[in-house]
Amino acid sequence: MSPKMSKANQSQGLLLFRLNHTQQFALGTLKIRELVPFTPLTKIPHSHPAIMGAATIRGMTIPVIDMAAGIGFKPITEQERQDCYIIITDCQRMVIGFLVRAIDKIIECNWRNIEAPSDNLGKNAFLTGVTRFDDRLVQLLDVELLLSKIFPDDPVTNRAILTDVQREKLKPLRILLVDDSKVARKQLSDALDSINIGYQVTSDGRDALQIMQDAAQRGEPIELLVSDIEMPGLDGYELAFEVKNNPQLANAYIILHTSLSSEISVSQAKQVGANEALTKFDAKELIEAMLRGAQLNH
Repeated sequence: MSPKMSKANQSQGLLLFRLNHTQQFALGTLKIRELVPFTPLTKIPHSHPAIMGAATIRGMTIPVIDMAAGIGFKPITEQERQDCYIIITDCQRMVIGFLVRAIDKIIECNWRNIEAPSDNLGKNAFLTGVTRFDDRLVQLLDVELLLSKIFPDDPVTNRAILTDVQREKLKPLRILLVDDSKVARKQLSDALDSINIGYQVTSDGRDALQIMQDAAQRGEPIELLVSDIEMPGLDGYELAFEVKNNPQLANAYIILHTSLSSEISVSQAKQVGANEALTKFDAKELIEAMLRGAQLNH
C-alpha cells in the first residue's frame, strides 16, 4: 500500500426534503451547490412537461424541474410555488434546479447504513437506496434516472470508436462494472456492447468485492474495475481501498466514475488508490481510460 493512501471518510451528508406530505427523500450533499427560495421562471418552449422553466441565479440561466412531477407525483401548483425551494445541483456535467415542496434538514449518514431498494419496486423506481432517520424511512433519489427521462442521452456520448489494435488490447481483460443506478449501468454496458467487449456487471459494492475475491481464488483476477463512487453499503472509495489493500486484488486498474462535477471526488479517488476518476458519462473518455489500464496490465 502506498504510504499516501488513506481510507476515505464513509460519512455522507444527505439533504432531506419532501415532494409530498408523507414521504421523505434525500440527495447526497456533494451533488448540491446551493438551496434558493422559489424565484420567477421563464418558460422554455418545447421543453419536457416536468421542466417548469428557467431561473437566473447568480448570472447563470438554469433549467428548473418540478421533481415531484418528474418522478410521477402530483405536480407543484402555481399557488404552492411561493413556499417551495429550488435545489441547485451539479450533476452529470449539468447545473440543474429541482423544485421541491419542502426542505427538512441536512444529516450525516454512513454509507453502510444505506440499503439497496427492493427489486419489487420495478425498473422505473427513482431510488438508489433507502435508510432511516428518526425512525422514518428516507429514500435516496436516482437523479441519473430522472435526468435521463427528461434529457434523453445524446447517442454520440454512448459510442466509442476503436481501432482493431485497441479492441484487441481490451478484449482479453477481465472487466467488472459497478453502479447502483440502472441508467448508469445501462450506459456502461451499452458502451462496451457497442465495441464487442465482454464484462461482468453488478449494482452493489459488496457484491463487487465478493466477485473480485472469488475470481482471484480461481486464478482469474479482475484486471479492470469501473465503479461508481456514491453507492449504498460499500461505496466506490471504500471498494477501491479494499481492493488495493488485498494483495490478491491489488493489481486491478481502478476507474472511479461519478455524476459529481467536483475536484474533491478526484482527489479522494487518488487517496484511496484509484488510478483514475471520471465525471460520467462519456463513452470515449471511459474507453480511453480503460485502454490506459490495458497498457499497464499487458
